[in-house]
Amino acid sequence: MHNPKGAHWRGQRLAAVLFDLDGTLLDTVADIALALNRTMAEYDCKPLAEDEVRRMIGRGSAVLIERAAASQGRTLGALTQAEMIERFFHYYGRLEEFNEDSAQPYAGAAESLRILHEAGLRTAVVTNKQHRFAGALLRRLGLADWVDVVVGGDTCARRKPDPEPLFFACESLQVQPSESLMVGDSANDVQAARAAGIPVVCVSYGYNEGRDPRTLGCDLLLDSLTELPVLLQVS
Repeated sequence: MHNPKGAHWRGQRLAAVLFDLDGTLLDTVADIALALNRTMAEYDCKPLAEDEVRRMIGRGSAVLIERAAASQGRTLGALTQAEMIERFFHYYGRLEEFNEDSAQPYAGAAESLRILHEAGLRTAVVTNKQHRFAGALLRRLGLADWVDVVVGGDTCARRKPDPEPLFFACESLQVQPSESLMVGDSANDVQAARAAGIPVVCVSYGYNEGRDPRTLGCDLLLDSLTELPVLLQVS
């Protein structure tokens, strides 16, 4: 069992922190919007504004495509939706290849990850983004060394808001859910954490499907991840 010196959450010893990726650690909306709009163009759909796309992010690529089509009054058949998802993955994957990607960590994200990791806390990224894209982003942006486990939307049979990916992360880190903390930005993260019996804090700046972050029902709302090491008594 991992019990880093001094790491606590509300009086309880803490061994691990699980992070959402998009909207929590990384600002990725511009890249997602670019890949989505290139996909939409293939199917004679109008481009979506970045702010619209921001409100659609949160439950994985299938829901993103569904919401994008619905915003233009279109209902997709299963085959068309599957084709569009593949095209979205194609365009998203090519952004880095052609140096068009612009994703960056939010201010304080890299430093907080480093501090927590160096303090002995186990860390995981639990995201609905495909594992290959999540891993590539963490490596490109220099965060991979401070993340012990990456759980993608295609890692488990179910994805957030189901608790399965959180349980999988804890098992992979060899920690109990009761000694873990979830850090996210949306109702998906809160619902998954609650179902897993894991306390959850949210950032106020993320992609929360258009909801006011104060309505998320998390245990605490942070304006910056720089607050996290202080909160956990590891700074």
